[in-house]
Amino acid sequence: MQARTPPLGTLKAFRAAAHCLSFTQAADELSVTQAAISHQIKSLEGFLNTALFVRGNRSLALSDAGSRFLPYVDQMFTLLDQGLQQLKSHSSESTLTVTLLPSFASRWLVPRLGLFLKSNPDIDFRLAPSRNITNFQTEDIDLAIRYGSGSYPGLVSIHLMDEDIYPVCSPDIMHGPHPLLEPSDLKHHVLLHDDGHGDWRKWLVAAQVNDVDPSKGPVYTDSAMAVQSAIEGDGVALARSKLVQDDITRGQLVKPFEISQPSNFSYYVVYPEERPPSQAMLEFIQWLQQQILADEMKYRGVTS
Repeated sequence: MQARTPPLGTLKAFRAAAHCLSFTQAADELSVTQAAISHQIKSLEGFLNTALFVRGNRSLALSDAGSRFLPYVDQMFTLLDQGLQQLKSHSSESTLTVTLLPSFASRWLVPRLGLFLKSNPDIDFRLAPSRNITNFQTEDIDLAIRYGSGSYPGLVSIHLMDEDIYPVCSPDIMHGPHPLLEPSDLKHHVLLHDDGHGDWRKWLVAAQVNDVDPSKGPVYTDSAMAVQSAIEGDGVALARSKLVQDDITRGQLVKPFEISQPSNFSYYVVYPEERPPSQAMLEFIQWLQQQILADEMKYRGVTS
């Protein structure tokens, strides 16, 4: 049984040759040989059982049948291109790639992410934790959650939340031979340092403690590792509140003192100014804001 429509390749060859009125130019346009174009045209004419071109010694013209057929072929390719663009646009709308610091991903976002995924099953979500600054021009990233000043030229910057910095430790330390009853008791314990986020020297000055060496103790390049080390009872960490609020509520960590300091940085979600946000991006930003509000209600008075 003969197919009802000719092969797509033959139609592409016919369309190119019909607009160029040259098999040679059509071959260049489609990056094939002139012989290939000639073969495709003959195949299409055989399929239709009619001549589509009038061939002269040095000229090529459309036959009456070719002239009538060409508008339908043009329309078919136009509709096909529109369909592909629509499909590509829909796929982009339902895909979301987010990058953020590994510490914030593991200790705040991932424990809550299941709620977003369950309520948005049609979004193809990809999480890309990284300590590097995102280059939206070269990386396939839709949104970035940044911990900084909020001033990012060329980017839309939406403030998410602030945080405080204060010491935390395992409950075992509080029940041990040297419980942390006052800040000066820190001299009996190992200080855990979060490289780049949190300054023991500054906190000790605020706490009016001068007999504790703020430089001693292990340094972690990732905040999550410093927090986990504190949970394991390795020492006392100067932690960022948003990374430890869940652990304090679960009883894995204790905040021994009321003294805390506001961080110089805040959390922001950013994306390029020239790139309109997709529906998936808007859904995720709205969900982030809802989660942050829910956290503020849940943890009010617990970690602050």
